Amino acid sequence: MYSTFEISKSQCMTCNNEVLKQLGTLRGVFAAEIETIDGRITVNHTDEITRADIAAKLDELGWIIADGQTEVPAYDPPSEWGCAL
Repeated sequence: MYSTFEISKSQCMTCNNEVLKQLGTLRGVFAAEIETIDGRITVNHTDEITRADIAAKLDELGWIIADGQTEVPAYDPPSEWGCAL
């Protein structure tokens, strides 16, 4: 199954790679892909993990997710991982 999350578009490659690595540690997650131009993260996972669990992990990592009530800003400050540039 796939879950897609609308997110901010301004994360650097270091932050993107770290979030993919962290998502990969979750039980039931097979793969994740970040589309920076469209502002989406797509996660391929089993039913061992719920969409809410994945969203909680993204929130823990400092990512802002558009959920219909939260507007994703055009610019999001760097995540807790910092930026290399």
